[in-house]
Amino acid sequence: MVPMSRPGRRALCAGLVLGLLPMIQPAFAETALPGELGPKVITEHKVKSLVGPSVQIDDAGALSLAWMEEDKEVRSVLYARSTEPGGPMGAPVRINRPEDVPYWRQEAPALVVQGDDVFVTWGLAHPKATPQQPFATELRLSRSTDRGRTFQPSIVVNDDPGVIQHTFDALHRDADGRLHLSWIDGREGKKEPGTYVARSLDRGVTITRNLKVDEGTCVCCRTAVTSGPDGMVYVAWRKIFEGNVRETVVARSTDYGETFEPPVIVGHDKWVFPACPHRPASMGVDRQGRLYVVWYTEGTDEIPAVYMAYSDDRGRTFSPKRQLNVSRNTFPDHPQIAVDPEGRLVVIWEEQGPVKRDVVMSVSTDRGADFTTPHKLNERKSQTPVVAVNRQGIFALAWMEHAMPGHKIVTQTLRLSPAPVAAQAVQ
Repeated sequence: MVPMSRPGRRALCAGLVLGLLPMIQPAFAETALPGELGPKVITEHKVKSLVGPSVQIDDAGALSLAWMEEDKEVRSVLYARSTEPGGPMGAPVRINRPEDVPYWRQEAPALVVQGDDVFVTWGLAHPKATPQQPFATELRLSRSTDRGRTFQPSIVVNDDPGVIQHTFDALHRDADGRLHLSWIDGREGKKEPGTYVARSLDRGVTITRNLKVDEGTCVCCRTAVTSGPDGMVYVAWRKIFEGNVRETVVARSTDYGETFEPPVIVGHDKWVFPACPHRPASMGVDRQGRLYVVWYTEGTDEIPAVYMAYSDDRGRTFSPKRQLNVSRNTFPDHPQIAVDPEGRLVVIWEEQGPVKRDVVMSVSTDRGADFTTPHKLNERKSQTPVVAVNRQGIFALAWMEHAMPGHKIVTQTLRLSPAPVAAQAVQ
């Protein structure tokens, strides 16, 4: 039996939902957010296609975006920073050289901003690829030391010469300035690729040797990487177990990313799916070291859902999972999380129905004990929501809206109200 494609599955699900709509109550009632949303800032992109965005917010409140555009057969990796806190966005800067052809994919470039430094990872269509190798890529790291006004020539992250896939990357800078990279890599030629990591210890000038964390990785669910206040480093991905069971897993490093322990299953979903769902996990850590993970699964009942779980023992074990989506007439998708130092969480995801595609978010001000009812953010059909937070606890939200002609990237900030957070020791 040939696995049904993702569009086919969605069409089938949409049809089923449409038939059930008369039996279903309204999705959810609007509730007040524990904070204040800033004004929406919209940038228009009159191009053939757009991928992204990724978002970051610095300690002064300036927003940064990275995305990809294709127009008149020219592909570009682009970066922009807001001219003042919260926006508007400044003029975009092209990251790739004119002779570099970015690999066109469904994921935005990964982005990290710290002070004057800007780091972006992106896939370069492999210069030695043949027409029979359409997915072959080199993973590239670009950096700017002048707040994104200019970018230096990119460097290659993968240290093997294989004309294969090196992509679905993630990027993170820890408190001591180490740059951590993770990605999916097919260099061993096995049926399923592996999860690999590397670091830069000199602000993106050079890359350390590549380290294989694990094998049997779901081929197109993007990796995630983060770190805790104690220097612990965590990598998340979707792993394939016997019988096509696909679980979100996390591996931890106790030596700042030099080595990693075997992965731990987060949700024990037991989801059997004979194809790649193309849906990544997302992570964050608060100042007490609690690690939060959000992910998508269909579980044993094959009902799409977004879950959150946390670990208070540095990734050894995880709490029971908690479902965040509450609507019964839409399908949740592509969740992302941001965690501020005090343990306030913002989770953002898509809600898809037969004729709409919304962006919603849910907020917790008590380290994941309680969440607000999902709050709709978009005004038009939207997708690929992302979220980030700075050390002052100001969150940045971004997503893409479809428009004619072209596309729009929408950004918005969220300042949560102060809330007491009970201290809890981390083992």
